[in-house]
Amino acid sequence: MELNLVQTIAIYALPVIFAITLHEAAHGYVARHFGDTTAWRLGRISLNPLRHIDLVGTIIVPLVILVMSKLAAGSGILFGWAKPVPVNFGALNNPKRDMLWVAAAGPVANLFMGILWAVLLKGAMLMPPNMFTLPLSLMAEAGITVNVVLMVMNLLPILPLDGGRIVVSLLPHRLALSYAKLEPFGFPILLVLIFTNVLGMILSPLVQGSIQAIELIFQL
Repeated sequence: MELNLVQTIAIYALPVIFAITLHEAAHGYVARHFGDTTAWRLGRISLNPLRHIDLVGTIIVPLVILVMSKLAAGSGILFGWAKPVPVNFGALNNPKRDMLWVAAAGPVANLFMGILWAVLLKGAMLMPPNMFTLPLSLMAEAGITVNVVLMVMNLLPILPLDGGRIVVSLLPHRLALSYAKLEPFGFPILLVLIFTNVLGMILSPLVQGSIQAIELIFQL
């Protein structure tokens, strides 16, 4: 089914907002579990998307990507970000070790949401066709894709992405310190990868493979 721009935005709106905001909330929740109450004290451990939405990263960037994809009749990698949840790694019970769990919480949250959307898609496929099954199926498909993209992208070993923090946590102390010093270069590197389409070439096979695995598990 070919969707127009308004229909596409309507289908993707909720999956994008919840994928990005719950990713951030998960970081704050796990940080609190391991001793850092910064996000909790600032009210950022919340399932309310309004506490996490970033005008540029949560709305404008995904919207621009959707528009460009529709105009170019392509299927660009849809991504975005929310307001980063503040984490004081020094306040964690064991900063270097616990950093891994705090960083991994975001991608794990996306994996969990992707599975929930897969369950909804399976339910829609099993229901008798009605006025709700098609929109639900399309939104569930969008939810799977968006969450897999965010999970895979955030696991790239580039600071300040979650994958970069996981690498810092796993490296021996001296190497971890050296690697952490590369963080100021992380965002410029990401921009170069995005605008040269290298990021898309890296992510596409990983994203497609992950989606295919979910489809196989749930027989979608």
